[in-house]
Amino acid sequence: MEPIVEVTHLGKNFRRGLEEIHVLSNLSLQVPQGEFLALMGPSGSGKTTLLNLIAGLDSPTQGSIRVGKELISAMGESRLAKWRTRHVGFVFQFYHLLPVLTAYENVELPLLLLPLTYSERKKQVLTALDLVGLSDRLSHRPGQLSGGQQQRVGIARAIVTDPTLIVADEPTGDLDSKSAEEILELLVILKGALNKTILMVTHDPRAANRAERCLHLEKGQLVNETYQNFNVHTQAVSH
Repeated sequence: MEPIVEVTHLGKNFRRGLEEIHVLSNLSLQVPQGEFLALMGPSGSGKTTLLNLIAGLDSPTQGSIRVGKELISAMGESRLAKWRTRHVGFVFQFYHLLPVLTAYENVELPLLLLPLTYSERKKQVLTALDLVGLSDRLSHRPGQLSGGQQQRVGIARAIVTDPTLIVADEPTGDLDSKSAEEILELLVILKGALNKTILMVTHDPRAANRAERCLHLEKGQLVNETYQNFNVHTQAVSH
């Protein structure tokens, strides 16, 4: 089976004044369909940059990124924006819900960019909210919800378009330990029920342990990977 994500010899540089900063260097990886993958590493290791590149929020300096059959590293910004709308669901640390909108309306937002009828949108929103256990909170605004419930709305918004990838940047970073465990359990359930491919950046080893595989980055390179289910630790092969 071909991987759903294929990253080949990826490099990303930024300029800061006259200095060129190498954030990622010659990084290659493959992600199978339906895998729950965690990215870990110290601040500045490049993990969030890697997540953003795979999600089409940025373009690489070198190398290629393929998601499904699409070579997204070759796309311009306009085409990338359309691709993201259809293929990527985002889960953020601080939820990014609009406070004046209800849970239903927040989840519906990504669908407004797609050619769907009102009834089609309604069906998808209700399904997504049911999957995250919030069917009884449709009319509640974010201020009326707990942090864990707000993150569930965020996850419903991420899955409502039936995306190819779910990318989560520190999804439990703003939650207490009980709510964090519930959100991680929900991600595991959704991964199993919907066969979704999930890429998660986290600093929390407890969160990373819920993933099937954990990649560790340092100074823009993959230094090792851990397979949780098999308790096998392998040093990454240099490319």
